[in-house]
Amino acid sequence: MPHDRLSAIIVQLPIFLLAIVLHELAHGYSAYLLGDDTAKRAGRLTLSPLAHLDPVGSIVFLFSALYGIGFGWARPVPVVTERLRNPSRDEIIVTLSGPAANLAQALAWAVLLRLILAFGLALPFAQALIIFCYMGVAVNILLMVFNLLPIPPLDGSHVALRLLGFRDPYLVRRLAPLGFVVLFLLVSTGGFGWFFVHLVRPLVALLLPPGL
Repeated sequence: MPHDRLSAIIVQLPIFLLAIVLHELAHGYSAYLLGDDTAKRAGRLTLSPLAHLDPVGSIVFLFSALYGIGFGWARPVPVVTERLRNPSRDEIIVTLSGPAANLAQALAWAVLLRLILAFGLALPFAQALIIFCYMGVAVNILLMVFNLLPIPPLDGSHVALRLLGFRDPYLVRRLAPLGFVVLFLLVSTGGFGWFFVHLVRPLVALLLPPGL
């Protein structure tokens, strides 16, 4: 793993950018396929990080990368639920497409890591590639699991409210201030550490080769 703070940022920044861009792009593109072109008209169906970055989420990433695995968030892709062909079903699909994009990236990084360990250890930059792949798995699993928490405005809250029978498309937005308080309490009281140790780390270990 990187041994200094600058290295942590350098290694994790491109991984973080790719992770959040594909996460938000998955939301927007799945909504587009299901009948809502709001994200397309807003210019969010793009791979440009500038279209997706959130200032506060970016600052949080920089600070968190100094102390371990970089974590942050992007600007949510606009989705008008009423424009989806089957709102009750399609909102869940659109919501889960973001975490699914992170899972796909984590799997891709894990496969690349195994290929390097099997065939690329003789390369002069093999160690750097191993670190990069490890971070690719860790950052994407962290983003996936975190976004699935049923706390507004995270993706998991949309799914939870739909499964509980709530149909108000703006309920998550109204509950978001309360959700931010809950998230703040999780971070400030050590709950986030428990979440990382008991949920994120086991999933990362599941994807990594034994002994890494």
